[in-house]
Amino acid sequence: MLTRETMEQQQTWFYVVALFVGAAIGLSSPAWGNMLHYTVSPILAILLYSMFVQIPFLQLKESWSNLRFMGALLVANFIVVPVVVWLLTLVFPQSPGVLIGVYLVLLTPCIDYVIVFTQLGRGNEKLMLAATPLLFVIQMILLPFYLWLLLGTEMAQIMQVGPFVEAFLFLIVIPLLLAVVTQVFFRGKASGERVMNAMAWLQVPMMALALIVVVASQIGKVYNDMAIIVNVIPIYVAFLIIMPWISRIIANGFRLNPSAGRALIFSSATRNSLVVLPLALALPPEWATIAAAVIVTQTMVELAGELLYIRLVPEVILRDR
Repeated sequence: MLTRETMEQQQTWFYVVALFVGAAIGLSSPAWGNMLHYTVSPILAILLYSMFVQIPFLQLKESWSNLRFMGALLVANFIVVPVVVWLLTLVFPQSPGVLIGVYLVLLTPCIDYVIVFTQLGRGNEKLMLAATPLLFVIQMILLPFYLWLLLGTEMAQIMQVGPFVEAFLFLIVIPLLLAVVTQVFFRGKASGERVMNAMAWLQVPMMALALIVVVASQIGKVYNDMAIIVNVIPIYVAFLIIMPWISRIIANGFRLNPSAGRALIFSSATRNSLVVLPLALALPPEWATIAAAVIVTQTMVELAGELLYIRLVPEVILRDR
């Protein structure tokens, strides 16, 4: 019998299978892929609700009091990462459309499955969970500034405000508010525990379903632009190699214990592809296609990297003292 614990422990393999299933659907039947494009946003909204409802918003005060970890997290994600990404795009130059996708995905720290990978990699997932709301709010505030800084005023103006606001409200604000309302309404009730358990069961299947529809709807674009996509892969691979070692230095500087240090490593190296994808799709058509393909490619590279991380981070990069 498949238990929730087993499903969560083995979820990386569910996601790998989902990637292959999505690729098979999108490449064998482009018409199906085009149809699934319209399901991406609703499925992401349900996925994010199921994730948000697991975040104990009403009990996060104690975790937020770990100022050393929160400080290290902010430094790594919002000071160091932008510098590393900028340097990588200098080493591996890209066209403007590709750059938009690269910046969208690499400048935004993950707020969902990073919690699970942190746990699998023997990091402090509770600290990671507590930091999720803070990471999300700050990245959404800073993202327009980073795009203006790195792309210039003219390119940044391509990013239309309307679709961004719409995607932000539909994918983030509404699921977040519903999650908080759910927690408040069901607090202390037996029915509330059943709802929370159901949402916890939903998380892995919804993530797998989201990967299937995202890849199925975008893989054709990746395939058609393969010559361009191949050039961006070195940026993603280099990012995955560099960030754990820089994060280890930051963790030592902030005197974090090993489990908190591992959480920092996973946060700084894991990016927010599923949340920023709708933002890429909201770009003008001539930019949306390549930007979305670049983001989907990052998801594929990252998941392969996470399979290595969960072994290498606790056993090689940051071992117990």
